Amino acid sequence: MDTNEKLYRRWLFDLWQGDFSVAEEILAPAAVGHWPALDVHGPREFVAQVRQSHEMFDDISTSLDVGPVLGDGMIAAQWTLHGSYKGGIPGATAPPGTRVALKGQDIFRVENGLLAEYWVVSDAMGMMTALGALGG
Repeated sequence: MDTNEKLYRRWLFDLWQGDFSVAEEILAPAAVGHWPALDVHGPREFVAQVRQSHEMFDDISTSLDVGPVLGDGMIAAQWTLHGSYKGGIPGATAPPGTRVALKGQDIFRVENGLLAEYWVVSDAMGMMTALGALGG
């Protein structure tokens, strides 16, 4: 298995499953993550973003739907995050325990064997609609 593929699988299947210690092993110290509403810097801020998902959803699991596609120091993949809603999202009418699936795509730039830059696109609108926070 390619080294970059191993890096990505650790991101998707270890870090997102709650093994937050993995961040220091797979992310560059100066890694930058570009989420739609903010940028994060360094492994600690990446972990804080992942923890937010764990605060809103129980029994998170991820699936790798496409890829990873590897080339020229870049990684691209499509994934689905599955979980049970815990409650607490403003405007959501779905009861706690509601199962949700969130689809998204990742792009990483790899530098010196570590994940150095990240872009993500996900169907947050679809998830919010499923939780009753947006009209459907």
